[in-house]
Amino acid sequence: MFRERILIANRGEIAVRIMDACKALGLDYIVVYTPEDENSEHVRRNIDTKSNRKRAWRISNYSDPNDILSVADHTNCTAIHPGYGFFSEDFRFARRASIRNRPLKFVGPKWDVIKDLGDKINTKKVANRLGIPTIPGTDGPIYNEVEAEETASVLFDLQLDQNVVKPSVLIKAAAGGGGMGIEEVHEIEQFRRVYRAVKNYAKRQFGDEGVLIEQCLRDYNHLEVQLVCSRHGERIHFGTRNCTIQSTGRQKRLEAAPGFDNYCFSYDFNSSQVLEKIVDYSLKLAAHVRYDNVGTWEWIVSRSGDPYLLEVNTRIQVENDVSARISYLNGEHPNLIKEQIRLALGDKIGYKQKDITFKGASIEFRIIAEDAYRGFSPWIGTISEFQFPEHDWAAVYTHVPVDRSYVIPSEYDPNLALAVVWGDSMQEAKTRGRRFLNEIVITGQNAANDPILTNIPYLNQNIDRLLTF
Repeated sequence: MFRERILIANRGEIAVRIMDACKALGLDYIVVYTPEDENSEHVRRNIDTKSNRKRAWRISNYSDPNDILSVADHTNCTAIHPGYGFFSEDFRFARRASIRNRPLKFVGPKWDVIKDLGDKINTKKVANRLGIPTIPGTDGPIYNEVEAEETASVLFDLQLDQNVVKPSVLIKAAAGGGGMGIEEVHEIEQFRRVYRAVKNYAKRQFGDEGVLIEQCLRDYNHLEVQLVCSRHGERIHFGTRNCTIQSTGRQKRLEAAPGFDNYCFSYDFNSSQVLEKIVDYSLKLAAHVRYDNVGTWEWIVSRSGDPYLLEVNTRIQVENDVSARISYLNGEHPNLIKEQIRLALGDKIGYKQKDITFKGASIEFRIIAEDAYRGFSPWIGTISEFQFPEHDWAAVYTHVPVDRSYVIPSEYDPNLALAVVWGDSMQEAKTRGRRFLNEIVITGQNAANDPILTNIPYLNQNIDRLLTF
């Protein structure tokens, strides 16, 4: 008899990874899917024609909480894992799931922690009170157009005083995340028009039209700190990552760990000290808010080595395995999704920071059907062959079948797979990454019989940009 049954409220490769983590922990699970995902591996692996047991349940929409919760009730689930995206950082959903008549354990932080850290404005206020550096700009909600423009004007003047060549400001939806709801303004004359557009977008998407106005930092690296915390007051980290190489929509494409490496670039600062500093700051904020699950603290580091806290992602991230592949616990790579589930169910971490060792480097490639040289526009069609090389220094996470054709659903982003490679050094990881990408075989065509487009050439060409300014 299983002690817990987890509803996996997501799709794609993260649904597959959660399934595997549940199996490894000896937990039962249920998956949901929409009609467009019927041929996804997270569904096909759970259709057992030899028994009456039904593990895959069809729903109308991954974003419909009533659909999701009704399946959880019907199948007697005791917990719910939101993955990333959808409900993963929705404190209202987490609260509803945990306090309803038939409560479900939410695999993530407590709902009030998600609420407090999900608002960039509140996060910035708390960080400033703790002496944690944040990007110059507002630390309170702005709803008034005149006030917003005055703030932007001050930030433009500040950049002129700093001799910034092309000053600009960012207008951000306060409740947004993952690169959503962010626009850049280069001249104060443009400000009001863009401000109104972001405000309207924020209201439609997030139900809150509050915005942040911040100085736009151009010459920087985007870093992440991976934390694992428990409800018992334990807090440890699994190092840093660098996710600077992103699409025009601020979606990550290549990511590497650790966050800096002197093999890649001659930094104008002590890179080890900066990495240690952002880890310490992240742990300080986590302790203050009593963070109690897996989470990622996102940072911007300028060319001069100045760190600024960007935001906190209160969920498992796509890139969690990049950190795991440079980390060793009892001589093995940890599985951070297993840790996330275990801690959400009430377990203690069970080990200390001193039990974790870091070695080598790792790189993740987000493989997508897209034209990376034309605005990262999505490619939609049918995949006829999908083969990845097998190496003991690489891992692939995908929902795309390898034994049959697969139609890429036009309703979702055309993400195909995550590939992670690692080595004893960043040089070795880069060499292995190039080899791995060159050995991938993906064929297919669209309705016009044009061959499939993927971002593999783009990934290959950008390996040398990793961890550089």
